[in-house]
Amino acid sequence: MGSSKKKANISVFLDDDGKITRIPVPNRTRVPVLRYLAGKFEEDRTYSEKEVNLIIDAWHSFGDYFILRRLLVDYRFLARTVDGSKYWLVKKDDDAEGIAGWTEKRS
Repeated sequence: MGSSKKKANISVFLDDDGKITRIPVPNRTRVPVLRYLAGKFEEDRTYSEKEVNLIIDAWHSFGDYFILRRLLVDYRFLARTVDGSKYWLVKKDDDAEGIAGWTEKRS
């Protein structure tokens, strides 16, 4: 068997400007939406909480950057320091789908 997983169509969760309009409930669509949002962050860069909030705020239209930030951390697309003052994009080890294959890289 080949690895021919069907990719989720997230367009129903985006407006005409590419902003997220709502958070999907099932993981099969939630993870790709979070992956899309994580793609707005640069690798090998550290962000302050304020910078993270501004980026998230620019890419959603329902006014709740708190939940999106929390989900990005919970699903390990972003990592943060214990005090929450610094965030960074978690590097992906391979092409595994979902949250498997992601590792933290920060000194």
